[in-house]
Amino acid sequence: MVVKTSIGRKSNKNPPIFSHEFVIQNHADIVSCVIMVFLVGLMVQSTSPLASLFISLHHNITGVEPSRDAPKGEPFFYESGWKDVCAVFFYSLVCIVMHAIIQEYFLDKISKKLHLSKSRLSALNESGQLIIFHLTTLVWGGDAILREGFIFNISMLWDGYPNHPMSFLLKLWWIVQASYWIHTIPELYFLRIKKDEWSGRIRHATVAFAFLALAYCFKFQRVGVCLVVLHSLSEFISHIYRLNNILRGEKDDYLDKSLGLLNGVVFVVVRLCSLVLGVLTFYFGVAGAAPLILRVAALSILVSFQVYLMFNFIAEAMKQRQEALQLAQSKPKKEKKEKPRKEKVKKVHNEESDLPEVDQNTNKALRQRQAFKATVKAK
Repeated sequence: MVVKTSIGRKSNKNPPIFSHEFVIQNHADIVSCVIMVFLVGLMVQSTSPLASLFISLHHNITGVEPSRDAPKGEPFFYESGWKDVCAVFFYSLVCIVMHAIIQEYFLDKISKKLHLSKSRLSALNESGQLIIFHLTTLVWGGDAILREGFIFNISMLWDGYPNHPMSFLLKLWWIVQASYWIHTIPELYFLRIKKDEWSGRIRHATVAFAFLALAYCFKFQRVGVCLVVLHSLSEFISHIYRLNNILRGEKDDYLDKSLGLLNGVVFVVVRLCSLVLGVLTFYFGVAGAAPLILRVAALSILVSFQVYLMFNFIAEAMKQRQEALQLAQSKPKKEKKEKPRKEKVKKVHNEESDLPEVDQNTNKALRQRQAFKATVKAK
């Protein structure tokens, strides 16, 4: 299987092995082989402990396997630790393979039918991947929130801090989140993204990974999953709105207005809910359990991030509004140039209507004679 890149044409000739073109075209196969090495190592007794370090989740504090005495066993709960770095590395490889599958079997087929420009094609690939990621984050994270009961008992977000063990699904969710943002950096090379876009995407991935790492390491996994799910809801709607503009163009119709309104409402509601949740947890909830410096730093980072996003959103909305006003002002100028012609015609008809019926008939007869003479001369 050869992975077709989204930007740039693939030559018919087979590139030399270990060349850049060979790695780019076959990066999914290469990474799949590396993953298979770990899986095969898991089945061999001598290498199983080392392979399980990358594949399995570690740092469990409770849990019992099913046995005769306890057929159901006891659920396993985990905490954070240094072995999670190995799991993040392995699942980042899995993310690279999944990224290539989505790119080849979905996004590339859509782009071939639309014949988009390079800038729109790059935006389509970015938004298409992020829509799937944020939808997965919403479904998986929302399920974890419901299973843990955070939504029905919000005090569980800070009760017992820092003793907040994680279930298997919740810890795996955190590992996959960190793995996804790490894998986006090598994808810039694999997908031949323009160097102009590297800085923005690397900054985005670095900030997202930093937030996840800080929340995970400082035992804020419960409030962190709620904040990330809220943010993913806003990003999911935003990228749907962006994808609509890419595929359909900037059409000022009912669908575009509805998606724009929904995007604005969800964005503002998510920012407010995130601030309220952060104040309740960091200012009131963990008071006495966490150091003051940690609480102030966490709340400052959260508030600064929400204000930054809100400022960018307002600036973008004002920019779009100004562009719309400029387009609206340019249209009446064309209409004004066309109006005098119509008015002249109307004036001629009005002048004739003011004359008596005899004069109107004579004018008509003269016009008919002139038209007849013109036709005779033409013959």
